[in-house]
Formats: sequence, C-alpha cells, structure tokens
Amino acid sequence: MTNSSKTAESVAVALQSVSKHYGDVRAVDGVDLTVQRGELFGLIGHNGAGKSTLFKMMLGLIAASAGDIRVAGTSVRGDDFRATRRKIGYLPENLVLYDNLSALETMRFFAKLKGADTGSCPGLLERVGLGGVGKRAVYEFSKGMRQRLGFAQALLGDPSVLFLDEPSNGLDPSAIRDFYAELRLLREQGVTIVITSHILADLQERVDRLAIMASGKIQAVGSVQALREQMDLPLSIALRVEPSALAELQTQMQAIAGVSLQVVDGEVVVRCPRPAKMAVLAALSPLGARLMDLHIHEPSLEDLFFGLRG
Repeated sequence: MTNSSKTAESVAVALQSVSKHYGDVRAVDGVDLTVQRGELFGLIGHNGAGKSTLFKMMLGLIAASAGDIRVAGTSVRGDDFRATRRKIGYLPENLVLYDNLSALETMRFFAKLKGADTGSCPGLLERVGLGGVGKRAVYEFSKGMRQRLGFAQALLGDPSVLFLDEPSNGLDPSAIRDFYAELRLLREQGVTIVITSHILADLQERVDRLAIMASGKIQAVGSVQALREQMDLPLSIALRVEPSALAELQTQMQAIAGVSLQVVDGEVVVRCPRPAKMAVLAALSPLGARLMDLHIHEPSLEDLFFGLRG
C-alpha cells in the first residue's frame, strides 16, 4: 500500500475548494478542510458563518455550487454515497419529532428509515439516559430529553462518522458531562465526530482540533493550544504576594518588555506576551516564600474566537 493510500484511508472527511452560493450570497466560500478518522473535531462560528450549510453539504442534503466533498472515502455526489450515508449519524440543530409517538416508536421509525436494526433501539435509549421513558410520548419530553432522543437516533446503525449540530442545546450540566463522556467512548472506538456548539467552553478542553468559520470561510484550523500559539494572544498571571514584595515585583516586571502589572482587590495581575512567559516566571523566583500563590490563565477559546474576528 502506498503512502498516499494510507493517508487517504486515515481521512474521514475531506473538502476541497467547496462553495455554496445563493445568488450573490456566498454562504460557504472556498473551504478546504480535512478531518482525520477517529478525531473529535469542532466547528465554530457566529450565526450565519456557514456552519449548518457546510454540514448539509457534507451529508449530501444540499449540493455544493463548486468543489469536492468526500466522506468515509466516498464522494457525496456519487451513486455510492447512498450506502455510505447509512454509516453516518446526524443530529441537526432543530430536530423535528412526531410528538404523538413514544420515544421507542420514534427510534424504530428512524431505524427503518436508515435500514438499521430496530432491536438496537431500547439499548440506545438506555445509553442516552432515556431507558425508563421509552413508552412515554415525545410531547411529554423536556427540551433536554428531546435532545437526548435526537442523539440516540444519530447513533442508529453504529455510524463511523457523526455530525452533531449544537448537540448540547437544552442539556443541563450533568447531561452535558454524560454526553461528552459518550463522545469520548465513541472516539476511542474509532468514530469520527464533527461537532458545532455556541458554548465554546464545552469544546475548549474536549476537541482534538477545531476550525473557526466566518463569512463562509475557514479562518483558522488547529488544536486550541496551536491556535493560541499561532495568534500569539497575551496571557495573564494572577499572583498573591506579601505586601512587602509588591514594590520589588513592580521593578522586576518593568524590566521585561511588553509586560504590564495591575493590582485588583489585593490580587496582582501580570499580563505578558507569550514569548515573555518564562522571563516573567524567572523574575518571580527571587520573591521566594513572599509569593503566596500563582495561576497562569491561557487565552480561552472564546478569546481566540473574538481575537480572530476582531
């Protein structure tokens, strides 16, 4: 097997020069993107950035105006994609359900549409925390319960690729924790997961890589740490020092280019460029025990998002 063949096999989703135009509106504009097999990949952007349109094109629900999209090695425009789509799970942002059906009836309905085993439905409801309410009608469900049911239907047929559009909508903190624990298990089993969320803090420590979209284009791609280094946003170091050490600390910080110091409610906050981080830490060493506490605050995913847009 050639190296190029191995590389192709390691790719779950590949987009090349993909665009979608509605008249003069460029909803997606020349996107190149690759998602590796078994990767938990985040896609973030403001409303109207093109995320949902991109999802629908990757699922073959709408046709691209230009470019090529391959999912699980199959072109979404080819005749073979119908079979491939049976191994793809999708949770849309606004899932439409039949309120008069029970949860179990809903699952069996989707299973038949997908050609999946209806016998797997009770187990999937159990897996998402709805095992005890399978006979209840959907109209009795809270938003969070509906979202869990939507996630369960996305898991029908043991998908190799999952597309999840705002999947944590309506979930309480405990349910969000359980949801991401399930995603970790799926990833360990080799499932590729592409997820969007407006709750950036949910994604920050959970995705392997992410892409930031704006105005239909991919603005940046990488791990959170790689994007931090790429964008070179300043970081902050929160300190607690003995009052007698404050003047010495101010002198030490003034000697380092680009560093500022501010005292807020007795806490000292040092802001510095990333390249100056080690110099700042070295300058704190002479304080010894007079340095009582220290916390380094890296730029959050929200900082990166707004820093890129700004």
